[in-house]
Amino acid sequence: MKNFNNNIRKVKPYIPGEQPQEINVIKLNTNENPYPPSPNILEVLKTINDDCLRLYPDPESKILVKALADFYNLNENQVFVGIGSDDVLAMCFLTFFNSLNPIIFPDITYSFYNVWADLFNIPYKYSVLDKNFMIVKEDYFKENGGIIFPNPNAPTGLEMNISDIEDILMHNKDVIVIVDEAYVDFGSHSALPLIKKYKNLIIVQTFSKSRSFAGVRIGYAMGDSELIESLNNVKHSFNSYTINQITLKLGVEVLKNKVYFLDTLKKIESTREWTKKELRKLGFFFQDSKANFIFARHNICPAKELFEALRNQHIYVRHFESARIHDYLRISIGTQKQMETVVSFLKDYLEYR
Repeated sequence: MKNFNNNIRKVKPYIPGEQPQEINVIKLNTNENPYPPSPNILEVLKTINDDCLRLYPDPESKILVKALADFYNLNENQVFVGIGSDDVLAMCFLTFFNSLNPIIFPDITYSFYNVWADLFNIPYKYSVLDKNFMIVKEDYFKENGGIIFPNPNAPTGLEMNISDIEDILMHNKDVIVIVDEAYVDFGSHSALPLIKKYKNLIIVQTFSKSRSFAGVRIGYAMGDSELIESLNNVKHSFNSYTINQITLKLGVEVLKNKVYFLDTLKKIESTREWTKKELRKLGFFFQDSKANFIFARHNICPAKELFEALRNQHIYVRHFESARIHDYLRISIGTQKQMETVVSFLKDYLEYR
């Protein structure tokens, strides 16, 4: 081994969902929105000129920050933006989790959390979800260096009620609490109103899921102005020009069409509830997801077998190998037609396997 290898950081990376390259697939493995983004953005794309490519973007992303602040009735100094919520969350880890005490997050959750913690040498501990995959709030009432959890949780899709989140905040006034709300728009309740009461709360959301911008990459954090200032200071010490000019323009425009946004959410939620009923008829078990996916296991058929059978039909869902969830599939909600195809295949497969 060469000596320089001793100075190379070794980490176990996050494993993203598979991105199939073939055409005519039903892609339900990465929780993307099956519907196109607001049609308004097509007009914006027509206005793009060479300056958007030639010149650096605004390092403070002012037009997007203002649009988000107006949308959520916040001050501009309460909003931070980044390249998708992964970028924002990574900045949060760097900025807020610098204690010698371990941060706490669920044992079954977004699997990037432990990757960032390892990458940045942040000590951490898992809080074990209960038998119903719910967060146990009392596990977060002990000394720690910070707290993060998604709500709804991923990959389970389960929502923690706001009163329990506030209870966690009341017991952790000396550390930063981050609520990752990537899936909040699909029928759950945001903890955003609590930032008026708790200066140690950061809410992180994204355009990737509910606004069909997974390929564009916009994420944002909301919280007390002092926390947002700290995030910006770290960002500008890392990379000032994060969001390109085209993305800034598109992000502002997509926020304007609230009617289209709500209509898309309604379609996804309706299809989700239909899919729940049909999967239960086929012998699947799952808790009440409030996200744009269902986390399910079958009473008889192993998840790995179902995953492979679906994949052979060019239907992609997500299967995890982790100990407590190896018999579950995470199935993103597609269009009504896509979900009818999935249910029809599963019905035939389970009947004749």
